[in-house]
Amino acid sequence: METVYRDYAPKGVQFFYLYKALAHPELHGYVTPVTLEERLMQIKEARRTLGTEIPWVCDTMSNELKHATGDAPNSEYLLDPEGKIVRKRGWSDPDALRKDLEKLVGPVENPTKVSDLNLKVEPPPKHAPTGIVPRVKLPERYLALRIEPQLQKSKEPFYVKPRVEADGNFLRSGKGKLYLGFHLDPLYGVHWNNLVAPVQYEFHPPEGVQISPSKGQGPKVEAEADADPREFLVDADRGNSKEPARIVFRYFACSEKWCKPVTQEYVVRWEVDPDGGAAARRAAGSEGQVRAAEELLKRRPDGQR
Repeated sequence: METVYRDYAPKGVQFFYLYKALAHPELHGYVTPVTLEERLMQIKEARRTLGTEIPWVCDTMSNELKHATGDAPNSEYLLDPEGKIVRKRGWSDPDALRKDLEKLVGPVENPTKVSDLNLKVEPPPKHAPTGIVPRVKLPERYLALRIEPQLQKSKEPFYVKPRVEADGNFLRSGKGKLYLGFHLDPLYGVHWNNLVAPVQYEFHPPEGVQISPSKGQGPKVEAEADADPREFLVDADRGNSKEPARIVFRYFACSEKWCKPVTQEYVVRWEVDPDGGAAARRAAGSEGQVRAAEELLKRRPDGQR
């Protein structure tokens, strides 16, 4: 794409990357941001690691543009000067885009090669070792549920991002397993300090909803520091309740220069998050799978949601 940009930007063609919800959270350690400021931080990080010169457009936190353009994770649109879509693809294809531009704008005499770019590519950040704490193995595909950070209840950034996923039984009947993972956000330069108290979670379910265990804490780790997720599997039965649950988590956010205790809160809703993506450590699912899971959640055997 960068070669196409180099050749056609001088001809008046405008290029933009669109930041959308992460298709694969955990890829290279990056996790789903909770504020627009964090999204802009991730764009800055993408420019740094990719070395790209193409400008970015940031979608809203409700992903309005993503939804309006069909929810494909890597789509591509070519618009004419009046804003009419003249080419569109569900998956970006720079070679096909170049051919389109050759027809619509004109050929380039000496096309840029990848070897001509000399992009300054930087590695993703790494603030502590990984591979120290074993990952939880899931017996089947779990899908992300909607979770909402309670930003007004915390003066600190969300250094750690939780992820809540449900198995097929829970999505079909409301009774099954939930995955709960706490992932460090690498953009804040923090790690787990295993010399202090481990991360702790506490579910506060509404009346009629049962979660077991409703409380838990991370493992004791011999290494002084690491950056592995802290993960848990819990049993959940939401019965006929439509009310969300609260989850409070407490942890120490530590960098090379400071370490502070943090308490933060999310609301967990019993519906699949169409923007939740598929965690990079597991096989990526299609948007169709997400929509199918949403339908399962709607059609409970008892007719309840």
